[in-house]
Amino acid sequence: MSFESFNTIIIGAGPIGLCCGIEAVKRKLSYLIIEKGCLVNSIYNYPTNMTFFSTSDRLEIGGVPFVSHGEKPTRREALEYYRRVSYTWALNIKTYETVRSIDKTDKIFLVRTDKKTYSAENVIISIGYYDNPNLLEVPGEDLPKVKHYFTEAHPYAYKNIIVVGAGNSAVDVALETFRRGSKVSMIIRENELKSSIKYWVKPDIENRIKEGSIKAYFNSVVSEIRENEVEIETPGGKKVIENDFVFAMTGYHPDFSFLKSAKVKIINDSPEFNPDTFETNIPGIYLAGVVCGGMDTGKWFIENSRHHAKIIFDHIQNKD
Repeated sequence: MSFESFNTIIIGAGPIGLCCGIEAVKRKLSYLIIEKGCLVNSIYNYPTNMTFFSTSDRLEIGGVPFVSHGEKPTRREALEYYRRVSYTWALNIKTYETVRSIDKTDKIFLVRTDKKTYSAENVIISIGYYDNPNLLEVPGEDLPKVKHYFTEAHPYAYKNIIVVGAGNSAVDVALETFRRGSKVSMIIRENELKSSIKYWVKPDIENRIKEGSIKAYFNSVVSEIRENEVEIETPGGKKVIENDFVFAMTGYHPDFSFLKSAKVKIINDSPEFNPDTFETNIPGIYLAGVVCGGMDTGKWFIENSRHHAKIIFDHIQNKD
């Protein structure tokens, strides 16, 4: 049986997956990018009003200029930009197609999706982590009112909101819902907000907490979620808070089950790969982008992993 064949199949059409496609074009290598959602699917699922921490020049790929209206680009501007990159380089992308398995036969990989099977000499896994939230693992987390994602604040206006977390996502949810008239409480495991909070946002949330507009429970955790209330453990003992919605902004993790199914080794919650080539323990399978960090999802960003593509394709061509 013959399959549509490529030198390299790239799994994931995020910014780094696009970088890999661009590198293949530059080297005149056959390739295919497969994405289970839409183009730059993770960015699409960011909050509607999100502003990036990085400046637009640090998000540029493929030599395509990224000009934004403000110093920091918005989600909408990023979506427009990466569409333009894809169009400019005429990238070969199949969206809304999910990779089910990667199997190696001799020196050829068979990549099976929910639509067809392809063959390739190399596979680059450039998946993100946004589809896999870190769960609270407490009773009631499966209630419909518990959210692990946030799009916009309007549906939660004038409601009792609990935000779990102390990072940028949690702070954004707390401030946006507060400004729509919600009564907001933050449940924070640590004794302070994270130092990585965007510098132009941090004074705002600190002042809201200081004045009592947003109630923050530090050194506290959620112990149970019920239909109309949430029970938390605080340094002063148990406390019950009236509640309509819970936003558990507790981070995300890569799809370890997918990596393991491809026989990529996972050690201490991180995939194993050669840092000089980004090749995994399976010759011909490479990792690129945020997936390289495993549970340390703050290690790799767009701006500091754009170079992964060049390193990987240098190794592919030298190997050939």
